[in-house]
Amino acid sequence: MKVKKDKIFFRSDCPISSALDLFGDKWSLLIIRDIAYFGERTFKDFSEAAEGISSSRLADRLSKLESLGVLTKSNHPTNRKVYLYNLTTKGFDLFPIIAEYVLWSNKYLYDHISEPAKEFAKMLQSDREGTLNQFMKK
Repeated sequence: MKVKKDKIFFRSDCPISSALDLFGDKWSLLIIRDIAYFGERTFKDFSEAAEGISSSRLADRLSKLESLGVLTKSNHPTNRKVYLYNLTTKGFDLFPIIAEYVLWSNKYLYDHISEPAKEFAKMLQSDREGTLNQFMKK
């Protein structure tokens, strides 16, 4: 994917390839997960995640997601040096995809994933729509 003057040029017209051009790297999906599932909202929050993203890569991904309209950035109400990141509707619409990753991992990587992830998978299996709505309303 190339971006020139606010126009995005995709590698192909395949819907999977095009979507991956926008948000398909692991860091973007983990940032979306952190906002929707864990309520993380600041650069510091994201940088302290267990996966260990570098500061420069995090700044790049946050900027990219903001420019694509997946998240917004606003000033913290009491600390002007801190920005708060929130998902847009476009960003929240990616959360069901992340939930499918959880379900797949629960099925095939069960011995490896965390207990909270297993519990989330159970919630999705018993009431997928209700569980997704719970997180998408936050």
